[in-house]
Amino acid sequence: MEITVQDLFKKMKKVPALKGLSMQFQDGLVHGIIGPEGAGKTTLMRHLMGLLKADQGRIQYFKDGVEQSFADVRRNLAYMPQTQSLYGELSIHEHLEFFKTLYGLEDSTYRERRQKLLAMTRLDRFEDRLASQLSGGMYKKLGLICSLLASPEVLFLDEPTNGVDPLSRRDFWKLLYEFREQENITILVTTSYMDEALKCEDVHLLFDGKTLLEGPPDKILRQEKCETFDEVFLRYDSSLEAQGEVL
Repeated sequence: MEITVQDLFKKMKKVPALKGLSMQFQDGLVHGIIGPEGAGKTTLMRHLMGLLKADQGRIQYFKDGVEQSFADVRRNLAYMPQTQSLYGELSIHEHLEFFKTLYGLEDSTYRERRQKLLAMTRLDRFEDRLASQLSGGMYKKLGLICSLLASPEVLFLDEPTNGVDPLSRRDFWKLLYEFREQENITILVTTSYMDEALKCEDVHLLFDGKTLLEGPPDKILRQEKCETFDEVFLRYDSSLEAQGEVL
């Protein structure tokens, strides 16, 4: 599924959060929405999931080149929010049972998906462990498989590796590509970790509610003559400060 965002504006409590943002997400890729804290990443994600309504602009969803209504695509979207969304008093098994009921999955479909997802995340040995007793990396994996249980076509992940140790972050990204290959889904990941931009197939740089650049990460670095994405953002931030001084 392809997604096009055009001239999105949104004020949150009278403060501009998105300022004419436009982005293009191609089908079947792992997309990284990269930006510092407060850039507007979560606000964009909530618009894409239909949780917020823009003050201006539009979001279009295309399947096989044909535009789809949001009502038609909504059931094929899955969202893993940045904030904790699991229940500490429920085990891994109980979470999967809960989401089975929530998604209305048939028993045969559920059993197949459950077995596959637990094996891929290596959580199959910990089904009885409570969510409150999971490590940070295991907790994120549980959130991921709950999102994938209903076989979505597009997966939105809002800062999924935030607060996770480097080893678990590496494992999480490896899992995303395994899911992308086996599930044939489009994945959108927001992150403020600049090094994670290089783990994506396409990156979309977001700063102060606006799009800076889009494209393959290596191509952007060559184009900007920078070695890291930290340099790209620092250059842009410096140019804004210079403009402010001139004004």
